[in-house]
Amino acid sequence: MKALLQRVRQAHVEVGGETVGAIGPGLLVLLCAEPGDTPAVAERLLAKILKLRIFADAAGKMNRSLQDVGGGLLVVSQFTLAADTRGGNRPSFAGAAPPAEGERLYEHFVAAARACHPQVATGRFGADMQVHLINDGPVTIPLELRA
Repeated sequence: MKALLQRVRQAHVEVGGETVGAIGPGLLVLLCAEPGDTPAVAERLLAKILKLRIFADAAGKMNRSLQDVGGGLLVVSQFTLAADTRGGNRPSFAGAAPPAEGERLYEHFVAAARACHPQVATGRFGADMQVHLINDGPVTIPLELRA
């Protein structure tokens, strides 16, 4: 499972001109399920995201986690993180989980996040989304976990 984290001052997702998810300061998580990923992998990735120390402490050092700062979590499905660009000029997305499997793992990740974090918002799986954000830092971190 792959995730791209962006520390944000604020972020929101629109579908068809309607805001479907929004947070203030926190993390925007672009999430991609791959074949072979399991709910356990999703839970391990979530635990890593919630505890990753990428927020500033009083001394300005990245020493605090999302849980420490009480920030929001905006989770957006993004199958294009599985892009393979090695051949030609058109990316292949064969490395992404099939849509039904990807949606099941995305929904599991979101449910697990809501069970342990107070502020979780989402995009809409499979929709054409417009993601608006103010990247804080900027801090952008790729994560990848395998079964």
